[in-house]
Amino acid sequence: MEHKDLEAWKQAMDLVDAIYKITKLFPKEELFGLSAQMRRSAVSIPSNIAEGAARRTDMDFSRFLYISLGSLAELETQTIIAQRLGYMPESIDVGPLISSTRKLLVGLIKYLHQKQT
Repeated sequence: MEHKDLEAWKQAMDLVDAIYKITKLFPKEELFGLSAQMRRSAVSIPSNIAEGAARRTDMDFSRFLYISLGSLAELETQTIIAQRLGYMPESIDVGPLISSTRKLLVGLIKYLHQKQT
């Protein structure tokens, strides 16, 4: 299966879109700080899904999915920091998108592990 067909990749791409829109609202002094870190974390998620899928082995794919999960955890932490600093209005909530992306990644990892046994 190609990475672009995976629901986890599609949601991760939606998350990238959301993070880029949100970080445009940040103060200019955050351009190379939190804003850049959040964008890198967000971009890392679908990028690692794609790289893992391209490796064509379940073990490699699983490893890259775990890297995506790590980037997702980083991004979640960074969004909390942004909210605490007042950079993200409370009306903007990417928490549900982060949670659903996490569930899809974990489900895909479980599927790959079951295939291996």
